[in-house]
Amino acid sequence: MEVVVDDKDLKAAGAQPLPDGRRGLRIHGWEIESHKGTILKSSTFQEWEEKLDTTHLPEMVFGESGLVLKHVKTGTKIHFNAFDALGGWKKEGLPPVEVPAAAQWKFRSKPFQQVILDYDYTFTTPYDGSETIEMDMEKDGNGKILDSSSSLQWEDCEEQIDMVSLASKEPILFFDEVVLYEDELADSGVSLLTVKVRVMPSCWFLLLRFWLRVDGVLMRLRDTRMHCAFDDSASPVILRESCWRETTFQALSAKGYPTDSAAYSDPSIISQRLPVVMHRTQKLKVSGNL
Repeated sequence: MEVVVDDKDLKAAGAQPLPDGRRGLRIHGWEIESHKGTILKSSTFQEWEEKLDTTHLPEMVFGESGLVLKHVKTGTKIHFNAFDALGGWKKEGLPPVEVPAAAQWKFRSKPFQQVILDYDYTFTTPYDGSETIEMDMEKDGNGKILDSSSSLQWEDCEEQIDMVSLASKEPILFFDEVVLYEDELADSGVSLLTVKVRVMPSCWFLLLRFWLRVDGVLMRLRDTRMHCAFDDSASPVILRESCWRETTFQALSAKGYPTDSAAYSDPSIISQRLPVVMHRTQKLKVSGNL
């Protein structure tokens, strides 16, 4: 999705591009910035394996890529990165998706290697973002020290993100999609974690999506949506909706849906065919007194 931003739209919305060539903008007290880096180098890959206590990581991990949304006045920072997402995968430790014995050869990395699928090779993660409170504080007049803690208080709520209003014809001031990690499951499907952000004059909105398709076996979709309306108050409110959908190819076939994997390349199109396993809505009142 290529977005061409008109300088007049930015000015009318009170937004400014970030300085020093950084990708993002400042708007209504928020700094929103995305980063895109290369795949982890082998040395860093090994460091991550040690830190995460695993010998398995996705084929493509974009360790320097991410998205950061910071409310400058309160220091509230919500950010998304591959390391924390994989930490969630390792901690949750779902059992491996069972595949037919005849299909296990597809997961071999060496011709005669024994296949032992004893870990969650799909890299499914419950990750819904990372959060800190960061404030710059003067120290003896010589530079600054950074106070960082994780103490944001999300509360369960009945409110939901108004998706209809998000579809209105508002100019898009900033858009980006960042891939955090990806694995093609040895050509047997796809495991993909991405985060998209869209900033309009009235709000910012993001979608963190984990998409899994094990060909002929199972599909899984874990979406986290966040929305914050701009009102210039000292305590803006962020809504967060998390939804986990999942079904098997066998169950789809029983309902008369196709079982050809090619029919399920775009999760946005087929998400409604996947039954809901879990749904939760929370809100966060951004405040300097968290």
